[in-house]
Amino acid sequence: MGGFTIGAIVLFIIWVLNCVKILNEWERGVVLRLGRMIPIPRGPGLIFILFPIDRLLRISLRIITMDVPTQDIITRDNVTVRVNAVAYFKVVDPNRSVVSVENYLYATSQLAQLTLRDVLGQVELDDLLAQREKVNARLQEILDEQTDPWGIKVTMVQVKAVDLPVEMQRAIAKQAEAERERRAKIIHAEGEQQASQRLADAAKTLATEPGAIQLRYLQTLTEIGVEKNTTIVFPVPIDLITTFLKGKA
Repeated sequence: MGGFTIGAIVLFIIWVLNCVKILNEWERGVVLRLGRMIPIPRGPGLIFILFPIDRLLRISLRIITMDVPTQDIITRDNVTVRVNAVAYFKVVDPNRSVVSVENYLYATSQLAQLTLRDVLGQVELDDLLAQREKVNARLQEILDEQTDPWGIKVTMVQVKAVDLPVEMQRAIAKQAEAERERRAKIIHAEGEQQASQRLADAAKTLATEPGAIQLRYLQTLTEIGVEKNTTIVFPVPIDLITTFLKGKA
């Protein structure tokens, strides 16, 4: 009789140990009792289930970082590119993540690949390269809408890299070079225009102020005298030349 009592106590202790579970702060427990789900998830902390009629499934609520494998995509303007991305999502409803889909990690991964191909196939290459934030927002919106019935919240999707064919890289490089040359020519032309405008303003000032040309003449002589050279300068009065030109006319 004593041996039976000790055995019963041991079995009871084993049963209690199987009934007591500890869930971390970021975990929730989905309990299935005789195959039926308990409506409210358990945890965190110390919880008690009825073993063996209850089965506990641990679901993490932390954000999951999932790498979307590289996809071969044909853009709207018929350019073949290789694109990979990264998706960030988390479980917001543990019960639905268990009941609605068999494996929410695998399902979200496959859905992210399909969404990446569908969305990027509808945009042109220039938009994919220049409007990356807009494309990312569109990917996140569609993926979040499709995973919502599974109790999954997609917080962010980012396109990481876009690999272009070598021929397309050369074409883009030529386009960028041509654009740089165009800007350089425009800047040079604008500089010439501004310089000519300044010269025209200076000519008007010299024409209206007789003493200005004389001062400019003396300044030029000073600049020539600073240099150590053998140039001989014979100053000629401007008034004398002006009188000669008027007499000849």
